[in-house]
Amino acid sequence: MKRLLLILILIAYQASATVEDLGNGPDGSTSSVLPTPYEPSLPSYLPSPCSGSLAYLTVSVDPVGPQSEPKDPYITQGKTLEFLVNVKNNGPSEVEAKLSVSSKNCPPEWFSWTTISLQVPSGGTRSEKLLVAPDMNAVAGPYNFTVDASGRCCRSRPGEGKFKVQDLDYASETAISGTGLFQLNKDVRSMNSGIKSNKEVLFSGTVDALVKNEYLVDNSKGRNPNFEEQDAVDSYNALRPGDSLIGTESFKSSAIFGGVGAKLLQSYNVQQMEFKSQSFNLQTGSEKKTAEFKTADNFTGFYLIDAKQITLGQKSLKEHEEYLGSFEINRRILFRNQPTFNAPCFEADCVNKPNIGQGFNSPCSSSSCNKFADALDAFSESV
Repeated sequence: MKRLLLILILIAYQASATVEDLGNGPDGSTSSVLPTPYEPSLPSYLPSPCSGSLAYLTVSVDPVGPQSEPKDPYITQGKTLEFLVNVKNNGPSEVEAKLSVSSKNCPPEWFSWTTISLQVPSGGTRSEKLLVAPDMNAVAGPYNFTVDASGRCCRSRPGEGKFKVQDLDYASETAISGTGLFQLNKDVRSMNSGIKSNKEVLFSGTVDALVKNEYLVDNSKGRNPNFEEQDAVDSYNALRPGDSLIGTESFKSSAIFGGVGAKLLQSYNVQQMEFKSQSFNLQTGSEKKTAEFKTADNFTGFYLIDAKQITLGQKSLKEHEEYLGSFEINRRILFRNQPTFNAPCFEADCVNKPNIGQGFNSPCSSSSCNKFADALDAFSESV
């Protein structure tokens, strides 16, 4: 009984001791104070890290080339397009701009870079080259990408780049190395592009590498080549008397079918070739049609180059070279064909018949002459 009474007294004492006396109040009375947490006061205005006006970055993406060419350039699988990315800073101070490339239909592997930094002064413009290379599995069609710029205390306007991929209508790739006998024959003809190409290669002996690639695009657009050939030989050597590397290659681009009117014949019979690096490129999709031949060779034996361009009523160009012995040569031949010929006209004919066909002005003043000119125009359009 005494133990129960003692427990009740202890419980009552704890209930009455919940308030602690900390001393006298301002008026001398006794008061109880409970501790409260500290709450710091915040200023009514927080200063911005970007004081003054913000910089404004404007980005533009343009294909490298003359402005007269189409805004959306053309490319084939495995080739490279070159763009120029320009960043203009309209702000009051210099900005370190971070450029980023993004696209919904171009893999990042196609771009030479996806992020890069540029120091752009106030009121100035800085540029960076961007290469785009669709892979060999790229699907033909239009593509686009965006380049945006970011920086401290900046706003930006992104730029957009566009291009179109054309399918290869024909591709042939050969790469060999070894010792023995090898023979290759190719014959490519396309009426749509006015191309005729023949190639025969035969060797007996040993070679470290022999590479021959050909690509054809019918109805190519822009600066896409209609026909492209790449040819390389590394360290060919005859092993026995009678061994040789023999080749005959000919190419023709017919002006009647939209080509440049160029012909090229290359022939060689060598016993040793340290190296050969050759390319032939025909382009008719742009305003300036071109046929370009380049070769660099180191050889011992016989080598011939015969090239010509004939456009009726405009020009005739011919080159012929033969080598017999040990030589190292570096040759480049470039043919262009941008029609500039306008036949003379007489007074009323210049007004009444400004164009017959493509750039043909009739010089006729009689009905029979006009009839002949009309027939000539119909023939030129039919071919």
